[in-house]
Amino acid sequence: MGPLAGYRIIEMAGIGPGPFTAMLLADMGAEVIRIDRRESADLGMPGRAPRFEVLNRGRKSLAVDVKSEEGRDIVKRLVTKADALLEGFRPGVMERLGLGPNELLKVNPKLVFGRMTGFGQEGPMAPAAGHDINYIALSGALHAIGRKGDRPVPPLNLVGDFGGGAMFLAFGMVCALLEAQRSGKGQVVDAAMVDGASYLMAIVYGMFAQGTWADERGVNVLDTGAPWYDVYETKDGKWLSVGAIEARFYAELLQRLGLEPATLPKQHDRSRWGELRAVFTETIKSKTRAEWEAIFEGSDACVAPVLSLGEVDQYAHNKVRGTFVVQDGVKQPGPAPRFSRTRCEIGAPPSTRGADSEAVLAAWGFDASEIGDLVKRGVVGTPPGKA
Repeated sequence: MGPLAGYRIIEMAGIGPGPFTAMLLADMGAEVIRIDRRESADLGMPGRAPRFEVLNRGRKSLAVDVKSEEGRDIVKRLVTKADALLEGFRPGVMERLGLGPNELLKVNPKLVFGRMTGFGQEGPMAPAAGHDINYIALSGALHAIGRKGDRPVPPLNLVGDFGGGAMFLAFGMVCALLEAQRSGKGQVVDAAMVDGASYLMAIVYGMFAQGTWADERGVNVLDTGAPWYDVYETKDGKWLSVGAIEARFYAELLQRLGLEPATLPKQHDRSRWGELRAVFTETIKSKTRAEWEAIFEGSDACVAPVLSLGEVDQYAHNKVRGTFVVQDGVKQPGPAPRFSRTRCEIGAPPSTRGADSEAVLAAWGFDASEIGDLVKRGVVGTPPGKA
C-alpha cells in the first residue's frame, strides 16, 4: 500500500505544515504514529470534530505526557524502532524536552530527524513566532502576488505552510531515508518555510535577474499583467481562467473566442495590453461559463472554468481521475502523485487525541500490564470519557 510501506515514522503533533508532512508520508504508505499531548492543546482551531481534521488522516494517535521522564522514555523506546521522526516546534523545544536530535540519534543512529520551522534552526529570527503570511513576505513571494497598483494578496497558506514547508520537509526526509540506506547513518533535516517559499520563486528570480520580470505586481506574464494569463467574468457571474502563453495556444484562444487576430494588438505588445484586456473582458462576458466550456472543450487554448469548492468533485475530469474522495462524509483530495505499482490509498480517518494509545504501544512492543499502569498513572492518555 504505497511506496513508503514498511517505514515507521513518529510525528510530534503540531499545526499546519507538520501534520501536512505527516499526511503526505502516511498517504504514501508509511506507518505514522502521532504523539499527541496528554492534555488538550491550543492548536489554532478548537471545537472541530476529528473527522474534519483532514490533515490528521491515515495515522494513529498516542497521547503521552512528554514533560514527564516516563513519557520521554516512551518516545525514546518508540524511536528505537522508527525510521524517522518529525516535529514542528520552535528551535530548542525538543532539546529542552530531552528529545533533541543529539539524544535521539544516540538511541537510533539511523534516525532521520525532520524539523519544520518558519525561519530555520538558526538566524536572528529563528526563535520568533510567525505564520505563512510572514514567511512568504520574507521570500519575495508575497510582494509578487497581486494586481497592479493594489496591495499584495496572500495566496491562502499554500506557499509557505504547505508548498514551501510541508512538501520540502517530506522531500527532505525521503532523501535522508534513501541516504541512510547507503550510509547507515541518520541526520537532521532542517526545513524552513522562508527557504522553501524562496525556492518556489526560483523561476521568477531568474527572470528578474534577466530583466524580463519587473519588481512590481500585476505587470508581468504570470501575475495577471498579461491579458492572456488572467481570469475573466462570464455572463452568469462565474469565472473563466485563461493561460494561453505560447503562440499556438494563443492563436487557438482567439479562434475559439471568435476574434480576428488582424484587428487586435500583438500578443506581446505590452503598451497595448490594456486594449487587449478590454476586448477579452467584453467578449468573455457575453456568454455563460457553461457556454464557454462547451466552446473550449477539447481545445489547446489553455482555458478552464474556475470551479468553486463545492463543484470540484463533480467536474468530469476530476471524477474520472478520482481526484477527490469522501471519507466519513468529508470531501477531500485523494493521495497524489499516482504510482503504477505501489498504489496509494487514504488510511484510517483522523483519530481523536489518544484514541489509539493502547493499541499503538502494544504493536510497538509494550506489554499489557505496563500499558495499563502507564494509563492508570496518567503518563499515557486515552480518549476523553474512556475509563
